[in-house]
Amino acid sequence: MDTYPPLPAYRADCPSRVVVDVLANKWVLYVLALLQKSASPLRFNELRRLVDGVTQKSLTKTLRTLERNGLVDRRIYAAVPPRVEYRLTDLGRDAAPLLAAIDSWAAQNASAIVEARASFDTASDRA
Repeated sequence: MDTYPPLPAYRADCPSRVVVDVLANKWVLYVLALLQKSASPLRFNELRRLVDGVTQKSLTKTLRTLERNGLVDRRIYAAVPPRVEYRLTDLGRDAAPLLAAIDSWAAQNASAIVEARASFDTASDRA
């Protein structure tokens, strides 16, 4: 009989919950990836143009969450109108390998997921 090690318990106080709560937002990975790939800081409207489909409210919330959690730095410049730029912090840059791995996995497996969805939906329609 095969024996397996006990599964971990992801308790409410597990430190990984802090990270997963931040990264699980669908816009977070796109924003982090864009900031990581950009040669210079990005302004709010640049990010909004580059992340197709994000609303102003969602992008604002995402950027505030990333800033609050130390992944993004927000710089305000005294100008008329005020200029605000976003860049990754050292902690945000440390996440680059994670972002690259997710991006690579997504590129390699997106078609398989689309096929699985279609197969599931077809089977569900028959049931």
